[in-house]
Amino acid sequence: MATHGKRFRASREKIDPARRYTFQEALEMAAECAFAKFDETLDIAVRLGVDPRHADQMVRGTVVLPNGLGKTVRVLVFAKGEKVKEALDAGADEAGGDEIIDRIKDGWLEFDKTVATPDMMGSVGRIGKVLGPRGLMPNAKLGTVTFDVARVVKEIKAGKVDFRVEKTGIVHAPMGKISFGADKLIQNITAFIDTLIRLKPTAAKGTYVRGIAISTTMGPGIQVDPLAVKTILS
Repeated sequence: MATHGKRFRASREKIDPARRYTFQEALEMAAECAFAKFDETLDIAVRLGVDPRHADQMVRGTVVLPNGLGKTVRVLVFAKGEKVKEALDAGADEAGGDEIIDRIKDGWLEFDKTVATPDMMGSVGRIGKVLGPRGLMPNAKLGTVTFDVARVVKEIKAGKVDFRVEKTGIVHAPMGKISFGADKLIQNITAFIDTLIRLKPTAAKGTYVRGIAISTTMGPGIQVDPLAVKTILS
């Protein structure tokens, strides 16, 4: 059975598991508990009052974090003609058509996000078994299948986050680097939770936001009082 390291256990001992912190307190605690030698990412997990087994209770969307993610995201655009230049001018790291697909078939995967124009999806489908399991397939529901490639590339580069509720009713998402400080992280969290609330399914009954926890890449989870949502959204 795997056991946690000494530094993780020391961080966990600082947290009261029975307490539900405010966002400010939780972020200060997360910064105090971060022990890795690199700049850890802050992640948030929100437990929603939905049953994702029912299509009318699925929660899925995107949000552009006001302060970004604090990391470089490599964007690949599947396009042809003038859309290739449009994508590259907007900041895409790679753009092209069949030649890019052939590179991927040969094992090239030097990218983090993909965008495709609708007329390329027939060709992109040929590498769906490569992209799909890695979460790299362009998706119209997430806005990454579009002719407006310049706008989408800029949004991704600026800190666009895709999220989807899991079978357990929990949504996970990165909120930026711990070095951002509490104020910028709260701004990112506010944008994310505001988007979650706007996406509340009409079929969802009872309490919608039932639990919140934050953690750094290597650190323990810290429970946040769900009622604190009202404070940051006010």
